[in-house]
Amino acid sequence: MKKEDHVHGLVISPIKDGTVIDHITAGEALNVLKILGITGSTTECLSIATNVASKRLGRKDIVKIENRELRKEEVDRIALIAPQARINIIREYRVVDKKGVEIPAILRGVIRCPNPGCITSTNEPIESAFEVLPKGLHCLYCDWWITQDIASHII
Repeated sequence: MKKEDHVHGLVISPIKDGTVIDHITAGEALNVLKILGITGSTTECLSIATNVASKRLGRKDIVKIENRELRKEEVDRIALIAPQARINIIREYRVVDKKGVEIPAILRGVIRCPNPGCITSTNEPIESAFEVLPKGLHCLYCDWWITQDIASHII
């Protein structure tokens, strides 16, 4: 058997310290980075795998961020677009904490209201506030609903 005949897995180097976000909804890894404020001009060392085979999800994305542990607010935001994500905290190459994500009841300063008449869309210094309900996100200021493409409204 040739070496290439038995190499079918995904090869991403382990990280010494940081966070691995696994089981991200396929195609959402770049939106996860946006939620975390990671852009091409930031200094984090990243590994990103998209549309990887997954027994549980069929396909998934994975993001590894070296030297950064996520805050609860960041994890809650990720839950909006990746409700089955798993957060693994890595220290000295070992998983020291593993947890799922939870969607908060109220999102403040996370979503941009698409209603141009909403007070949060003007120059007023007011943070957006959305109630998370089964049928979508409900703006607490103008009663606007977001029911699809939530990722495009993330600030």
